[in-house]
Amino acid sequence: MPDPHLTVWYNTRCPVCDAGIDWQRSKLVAAVRAGRIAFKDINETPDALAQFGVSLDDVRRRLHATDQDGRLIVGADVAIAIWRLTASEGWLAAVFGNRVMLPLTRFGYDRFADLLFAWNRRNGRW
Repeated sequence: MPDPHLTVWYNTRCPVCDAGIDWQRSKLVAAVRAGRIAFKDINETPDALAQFGVSLDDVRRRLHATDQDGRLIVGADVAIAIWRLTASEGWLAAVFGNRVMLPLTRFGYDRFADLLFAWNRRNGRW
C-alpha cells in the first residue's frame, strides 16, 4: 500500500479530539481503506514527529499531519486538508481555507486549541 496522502497525528487522551477524529474517520472509511489518509495516536509513538522538532505536547495542543511529500501541516491547516479529502465537506475547506478567511480560521482554531489543551491538563489527560 502506498504512503497515505495525509497522515494525521492526534491525541486520543483528549475526549474532544478523539471524538472529533472518530467522527471524521467514519466519513472517510473509503479513503482510509484506500490508504489516502491515516489517523495515528501520538501517545503510541510520542517521538513520531521529532524530526520536525515537534514535541508530544505540541501534538496534544494542535493537530499535526504530514502530507505525501513529507511536509508538516499544523493546526487549522490539518482540518482544512481533512475537509478537502471528505466529499461532503469540501465546501468547509473552500470557505475556511480561502485567502481571506484562512488567517481568521487559524486564529480561531489556535485559541480553541489553547483552551482545550489547558482543560485537558487541568483534568490530567496525559
